[in-house]
Amino acid sequence: MLEKTPAPREETGWRALLSGENAVHSLVLSGGVALHALNIYVVTTIMPSIVREIGGLEYYAWSTTVFVAASILGAALSARLLGAVGAGGAYAIGALVFGLGTLFCATAPSMAMLLAGRAIQGFGGGLLYALAYGVIRQVFRPELWTRAIGLISATWGTATLIGPAIGGMFAEFSTWRVAFWSLLPMTALLAALAFSTLPRKATGEEERTPLPLLQLLLLVGIVLALSVASTRTMALEQIGCVGVAILLFLSLLFVERRVTGKLLPSGSFTLTSPLAALYATITLLMVGLQPEIYVPYLLQELHELSPLAAGYIAALMSIGWTAGSMTSAHWHGERAKQTIFAGPAFGFIGLALIALFMPMAGAEFLVIAAPLGVGIIAVGFGMGFAWPHIVTAVYEFAPEGEAEKASSSITTVQLFAAALGAALAGLTANLAGIEASSEGGVALATTWLFGLFALLPALAVLTARRVRRARRTVA
Repeated sequence: MLEKTPAPREETGWRALLSGENAVHSLVLSGGVALHALNIYVVTTIMPSIVREIGGLEYYAWSTTVFVAASILGAALSARLLGAVGAGGAYAIGALVFGLGTLFCATAPSMAMLLAGRAIQGFGGGLLYALAYGVIRQVFRPELWTRAIGLISATWGTATLIGPAIGGMFAEFSTWRVAFWSLLPMTALLAALAFSTLPRKATGEEERTPLPLLQLLLLVGIVLALSVASTRTMALEQIGCVGVAILLFLSLLFVERRVTGKLLPSGSFTLTSPLAALYATITLLMVGLQPEIYVPYLLQELHELSPLAAGYIAALMSIGWTAGSMTSAHWHGERAKQTIFAGPAFGFIGLALIALFMPMAGAEFLVIAAPLGVGIIAVGFGMGFAWPHIVTAVYEFAPEGEAEKASSSITTVQLFAAALGAALAGLTANLAGIEASSEGGVALATTWLFGLFALLPALAVLTARRVRRARRTVA
């Protein structure tokens, strides 16, 4: 009797992800994320040049606000698009919408048209970003999911590092419109590659339910209310805007529990649900990251560093994010599960170090540079370290028939939390007196800002524990 030859063992390392058909799929998924992320940071850098030419300084911040709000809408609707036209068609549509918005921005004669273009860009970018997490499940074997998520996470971190440099180059030569034009060939290439290589068959996995339009409007309303609050100078106005945001959030909870067309998978707002714990962990980690927007300003204000030096030090957070993702993405089993606890712990330590050393304005900077740099890296490292396994856990706990909705919800929650965190960071900084005329006032505000936000990743350790208990119950 002939002995049966065992089946060859399938490769599960980085080589498997970055070779053959998987390499093309990895390129498409990471390319969509890179396009979305690069656009954010390039535009942030060239905005001063834009307002100098076309005006609209009073709407400066709204360029980011409308982009993020539209991204949330795009991300939330990505699962429906994926189920209707398949991965190839959905990516092509997302890229075309993004390209249309980019064309509007490149030719904008006024701030009104630029903001319209940014909204269209944001919707397309939100589709591309969220689709990456949904398509991972379709084109890769489960053993490769965490590596693919790690690659996407690292791509985002890398884009945050090189985006400002690219934008700075265009701003330096007063060619901000070329920055938008340069995105169009990459967008067209992404659309063509995605349509020709990704599955184009509609999955029909999701049960057809009404669109969660009311919940999406409430979600965007919360972001806008808090964004307005961060720009107000009177305490009464700030409190009023925060009150509106709280009422809108309570309305969101009420509506989501009672309607058929839900924004998030079933059980997402049930306190004992593992999905609720995972979304809470994502929210706490993302909100905790947002004080990073003040790092360049504080390095210049308190330590008299040049804008270039401050920018590169702030970029350490992105380097940490990429390093964290690449470190843990190939882990499996119990070690992988521990990252959901360890990531928030790194974030807490990092923010605590920044809160301790950033305010030391009188100290020689070389003395505090090492612990401050470690703190900035640790914040990004913690997020990147935990992220691949948080996403995989969302896949794991997705209710039956709602896998695509769970995948798109990751980006919806992430983008909402980032916008929420940026608004809360601005509000906290203003209330703490970060614009104080004295160096001591700025230093005190810095301690409050990073000290308070350090509590958020600490709370994320507790929500991560609930995920572990849920896994033990399932096992």
